[in-house]
Amino acid sequence: MTAYVILFTMAAFGIAETSYLIRTRKANKHATCPIGGGCATVLESKYNALFGFHNDILGLAFYLAMALVTALTVIGVEPIGAWTRAATWMVAGALVMSAAFTLIQWRILKAWCFWCLMSAGTVLVMAVTLVL
Repeated sequence: MTAYVILFTMAAFGIAETSYLIRTRKANKHATCPIGGGCATVLESKYNALFGFHNDILGLAFYLAMALVTALTVIGVEPIGAWTRAATWMVAGALVMSAAFTLIQWRILKAWCFWCLMSAGTVLVMAVTLVL
């Protein structure tokens, strides 16, 4: 059960990260890039949308869904097995997407976005938590 508490906490971090990016984008401002300077390059690139949705919106949807699924698991709402399988598949999908976006930053854009890497790190912690 402790793993799902950690997943819920990481989902809360992800919600905060993506909410910041959405607010900044909606205000037509550049995200503060505390380390490096490639945030604008990455966040304003053609790779910042998938299926017609900005990546920050997709990330927020993922983190909100993870928060819900893990909360249901922790409080014991049946079917627990379905929630745990859903969490595993969701994290696996997010890990693949995070790896792809990190690869795009490295090989194509040649710029690093602090917030994008934070989100990838959040997903990686979620994946490691599920494996251990």
